[in-house]
Amino acid sequence: MHIAIFNQHHHNPDCPSTCRHYTFLEYLAKRHKVSLVTSSAWKQLRITDRYTWVPEGVDLYEQEVPYSNKMGVRRRLVSYGGFAAYSLAKGLSIPKPDVVWGVSTPLTTPWMAARVARMRGIPWVFEVQDLWPSFPIEMGAVKREWLKRRLYRLEKSLYQSANHIITLSPDMEDYVVGQGIAREKVTTILNGTDIEMADAATPEKVEALRKQYQLQGKRVVLYAGTFGRANDMPTIMRAAELMANQQDIVFVLAGGGYYDAELRKLSLRLPNLILLPPQPRPDVFALFKLADLSLITFNDLPVLASNSPAKLYDSLACGVPVLVTNPGWTKAFVEQHACGWYTPAGQPEALAHKISEILSDNILRQQAGQRGQAIARQQFDRQQLAAQVEQILLRVANKV
Repeated sequence: MHIAIFNQHHHNPDCPSTCRHYTFLEYLAKRHKVSLVTSSAWKQLRITDRYTWVPEGVDLYEQEVPYSNKMGVRRRLVSYGGFAAYSLAKGLSIPKPDVVWGVSTPLTTPWMAARVARMRGIPWVFEVQDLWPSFPIEMGAVKREWLKRRLYRLEKSLYQSANHIITLSPDMEDYVVGQGIAREKVTTILNGTDIEMADAATPEKVEALRKQYQLQGKRVVLYAGTFGRANDMPTIMRAAELMANQQDIVFVLAGGGYYDAELRKLSLRLPNLILLPPQPRPDVFALFKLADLSLITFNDLPVLASNSPAKLYDSLACGVPVLVTNPGWTKAFVEQHACGWYTPAGQPEALAHKISEILSDNILRQQAGQRGQAIARQQFDRQQLAAQVEQILLRVANKV
């Protein structure tokens, strides 16, 4: 089977990102012909050079398109439009695939994948990584009502035209079904994690990190991810301030983004706040194993309650319990499996109180971590998730 995947935001494990599709492509390329149509934007973010840019056996079609999370709306639209035009031209010129796989975000990528599929007379699969346009609209990036209506129409038309839809969380699946799409046409395949990388984070590596950052005898609260406008960073910053007198508790924040400058200033003031730069994918797992508690924080917006944060899966795979601020499926999940806790977004006093409460009971915390690790191995292994994606693509392409 020949699979053509359209994904503007390809990256590899040398980058500070989740690398879901790198694992999936590596799995699929051992069994099928795989063509990847993407941009080069993430290459500039490579921290190490341990991995090939694409897995062995993947045919790469790549455009030089600039992109950054710090871009404004206008520059992002230029980037999206440029990649969409490239995708159409390349999608019509590569050897004919059996199935097209379009990955959002942004919506322009699956839109172009749908056009290629229609023009070449082949089926296509729509993978919904984030709910667009709900996310930029709720974040205030789209102001004009006529544009909102047009984007929502585009979204619904893509759901209707796709032969199958992959979502990353149960709440996303419910949202898509709520748009009038038959549930049998939608499959949730969680973001997942790389269990082998988690296992490679040995106690020796963890202890080396502990000594490097002088964390002996400290309890570590970790936030590893984007310091973005959607990530409720002000609440974490204020909670760290409130807990500055608890000298045995240290906040370690690893990542980068919108709040970089504010965090740097705060770290100069607070003895209990350590800032680390973004980490390549394999190194993140040693950080998680260093932690006593992992924070999974987002603003209190309906669209963010449906997301599927990679740090949730990585934390649990490392045996680290989590504290989430999403009132959606993640809250229900950690409470059902007793592998984490919930506190509302935007309430730093409540966050600080909950952190102190969790860290005061080592037995409860360790048991929660053990339960999370067990469920991660049952449900979150990306090798198993890749096999599920393969079956969907085979069915859509009428190869089974």
